[in-house]
Amino acid sequence: MVETKGRKANPEARMALLDHLKELRNRLFKAAIGVIVGTVVGFILYQPLLEALIKPIKDLNEKEGRAATLNFDGVASSFDLMVQVSVFLGVILSSPIWIYQLWAFIVPGLHKKERRLALSFVAAAVPLFIGGVLLAWLVLPNAVRVLTDFTPVGGSNFISAEIYLAFVLRLLLAFGIAFLVPVVLVGLNLAGIVKGKQLVKSWRITIFLVCLFAAMAAPGADAMSMFYLAAPMLLLFFAAIGVCLLNDRRRERRALKRAAETEATADIATSAADLENL
Repeated sequence: MVETKGRKANPEARMALLDHLKELRNRLFKAAIGVIVGTVVGFILYQPLLEALIKPIKDLNEKEGRAATLNFDGVASSFDLMVQVSVFLGVILSSPIWIYQLWAFIVPGLHKKERRLALSFVAAAVPLFIGGVLLAWLVLPNAVRVLTDFTPVGGSNFISAEIYLAFVLRLLLAFGIAFLVPVVLVGLNLAGIVKGKQLVKSWRITIFLVCLFAAMAAPGADAMSMFYLAAPMLLLFFAAIGVCLLNDRRRERRALKRAAETEATADIATSAADLENL
């Protein structure tokens, strides 16, 4: 009975600022626990993952005959790299958890039908994030090959392991997060913060920002990796804009229906009052 009365008193389920902050804290805590558990698994899988990450450098020596070696600069650098790679793997493995926590934080402000739509798009967020990481994985060998092509004839590449792995992890994470941005746009639209028409009007700025982000996230002078990142991002952005426009139309139809029902109810009430006066 208490929950029912509370729901009737607060039909839109509005929360005070303090309650929002508590909810955010709880969601962040659960997401952090997921990342920590994933990091522990990352420690276990560190060695085979490291072998896969440095494979592009080995291929330079074996397939193309270049002098390229991976060097550890300090005594503790190998341990630092193990921590970085394990945490990164933990973020990927725990992506269903922290993406769900993000969705669960947005959901209380949505209507029932909008929650279902949001759930379907968040369900797509996990494969999108992993798909972005896999796409970056495919781009990585080409990026390493192109960037090392700038080595002068007769020169050798003594590559710092810390710098190289930071470069690789940044590339993989940038692709993964970039593929999540359209889902965030749809979530903001469902929450009523962003309108589809606003996104359509700013399509030129969107293309510019996507290309700028791709240029910053993609490695150095490798134009192909920039293209591999920018092209799917633009496709996902415009798909998200289409979904936002459909959702705005559905909201407009619902608002018109409510207005018509309210007007009809008002007319009936007015007619009843007139009859009483007679």
